[in-house]
Formats: sequence, structure tokens, C-alpha cells
Amino acid sequence: MKYGSFGGQYVPQELKEKLNIIEREFKRLKNDKEFIKKYNYYLQKYVGRPSPLYYAKDLSEYCNGAKIYLKREDLNHTGAHKINNALGQTLLAKYMGKTHIIAETGAGQHGVATATVCSLLKIKCTIFMGKEDIKRQHMNVLKMKLLGADVVSVTKGKGTLKEAVDEAFNYLKKHNDVFYLVGSVVGPSPYPEMVKFFQKVIGMEVKKQILKEENKLPKALIACVGGGSNSIGLFSSFIKDKEVDMYGIEGAGKGIETNMHASAIANNKIGIMHGMKTYLMLDENNNIKDAYSISAGLDYPGIGPEHAYLNKIHRVKYDSITDDEAVNAFYLLTRLEGIIPALESSHAIAYAIKIAKNYKKDDVIIVNLSGRGDKDLNTIFSLK
Repeated sequence: MKYGSFGGQYVPQELKEKLNIIEREFKRLKNDKEFIKKYNYYLQKYVGRPSPLYYAKDLSEYCNGAKIYLKREDLNHTGAHKINNALGQTLLAKYMGKTHIIAETGAGQHGVATATVCSLLKIKCTIFMGKEDIKRQHMNVLKMKLLGADVVSVTKGKGTLKEAVDEAFNYLKKHNDVFYLVGSVVGPSPYPEMVKFFQKVIGMEVKKQILKEENKLPKALIACVGGGSNSIGLFSSFIKDKEVDMYGIEGAGKGIETNMHASAIANNKIGIMHGMKTYLMLDENNNIKDAYSISAGLDYPGIGPEHAYLNKIHRVKYDSITDDEAVNAFYLLTRLEGIIPALESSHAIAYAIKIAKNYKKDDVIIVNLSGRGDKDLNTIFSLK
């Protein structure tokens, strides 16, 4: 599938054949009543859906603008939105007769979610993780191992999410019993559309919840964007509602004017990486630059192809938040609402704080709180 000029399937022929089989089975099973029934059963009884939509009254009063609601994906089992997709793809792999799941992870939440579901469904699990992310997310590494997953340290390059994805695709090419469970709306088709399908539950719930709570649609949606799965999940039910503003927030790191950031949109160069055509962090020679963010979940040097398309048609406004702004928002939400957000989500919170005053006091802004922040405490305390 392509999104305008973005997306596609830029991979070697032997990998393309494997991807086409996955695509065929996904298209069949997403319309299979028994498959969807089983998926929804686990979402409700195991993950704990629907996740709450919470009115952050004190944060709203602090901002002195629109009413801010938080979609509490941090309350899902394993503490993030990642389990929605991990569950769906693992069930798909089981239906296909696969005996081994592999996955990549940066911040560790996708790895923990994948290891959790593999433990539940009794399937072998291997997680590829960059050596630097293993240091930053030690507690999540322990969780993955406790759940029975093998965690492979990727030492090539900078040892972050990009290199973990590279290693996972290389492994997939060489093994026929393997199903690669991609964690975001990135990579070659069918992964962007498949991950979106399993994350769209976020937006579907939000629309129903806000109409019940406020009897109207929100004025704005805000979500952080690394690859972009939590944001696509939120935006999916509102793309046709032109009166709803949507904001995707990348990591500005030390500042967009520096080389220390992770905003592929701001970098404004298009290329091919991980089997897709999209906006990438490219240098003057069109080589991929290292992305940087204080958040391990945002330091990916690209963005999902549907996000690239939504940016090009001006349906979603993409902006960025610096490390300092995100850390300030982390502390503010923790102390005002008693909610410790992930550093990824803190970027979206910081943007909500910044723009709330631009809306009326009876307007509604919804922020997707895509994960909880216990995994980031070592990073936060190291700043002291």
C-alpha cells in the first residue's frame, strides 16, 4: 500500500515474498469474525480496554485555556498502547502457523508487550534492542527476560532503534519459521496499515467517550510521534472530521537548529529506509543521520509513511518539543495530576500546555498518554 508518493515495499525479492504472504493473511483475517472476536476478547479481558478518558482539571486550570483530557493508554496491561498491536500481530502469526516471533524495541514498551503476549500465547520470542537503549531501559530488559524472551543486544552503529530494526529484518530474511512483529506504523507494506488496524481502537474509543462526556467532538488531538503508532491510532477516527485539529509531536532534542534532534518532518528530506519511502533524517549527502531525543521511543530517524502523507496534504500539523520542555511537562503532570507519564507522552503534554491558551475554555483538547513513565525514571533522576 502507498500513501500518495509515500510508503511502498522497497525490499529484496525474497523478503517481498514473505511480506506478501503476511499481507494476504492479514487481509483475510481482519474480516474473519472468529479472529476479531478473539482479538477483542483479549483486549477487554487481558489488556483492560476500554482505557479511560480522564479530564485533567488541575492541568487545564494551570494552562488557563481549553479543557484537557488524557487518553489513559498508560493504564493498559504492560503500561502502554503497544500491547494493542502486539496482541493483534501475535494472534495473526499463530493463525499462520509461525513458531517464533521477533521484534525490535527502543524504549522497551514494545518489547515488553511482545514478550508478554508471547508468554500468554506460548510462542518463542526474540527481541532486538540497541546496546544504548539496553542501558537506558534496563528495567524493561529485565521484564522481557523474566517473561521468557531472548534479548539480543545490537552493537552496530549507534546501537539504538534504527539498528535494532535493521537486525530484525536481516533475521527475517534468513528464517522461514519467523514472524517479524513491527512495533510502529513504519517499514514496508503491509506493516503501516497492519499496525494502524490494531491501534485504531484508541481513536474509536476516544470518539465514543468524548461524545458521551461532552456531547461534542474535541477541537484538537495531540500525540507524540516517533514512528507514529499511538498518534495514528488516535487520529484514525477523526481524519474526516475537518473541524478537529490534529498535532503530531516529534522530539526536538537539544533544538531543531542543532544536529541533536529527531524531527524527520523538520529535516524535510525524503528517502527510503526500512523498506518504505518517507521523511527521513538525511544529511547533505543523503545519508541517514543519527536521531537524538531524551526519549528512547522518539529517536528514530524517520516517520511512518501515512504521517508523511498527512503532513503533505496539511491534514495534520507536525511540530516538535525539546528535551527540556518535555522534562518540565513530565514534572508538571506528575505533580498536578499524580500521573507519571512516559517521556514520549511528555512531549505531547508539553505541546498541549503550549497551545491550550489558543482555544476557548469550553473547547476540548485530547492528549494521548501513550505510556507510563516508570521506565524513564533512571533518565529523569540522572538529570539531577
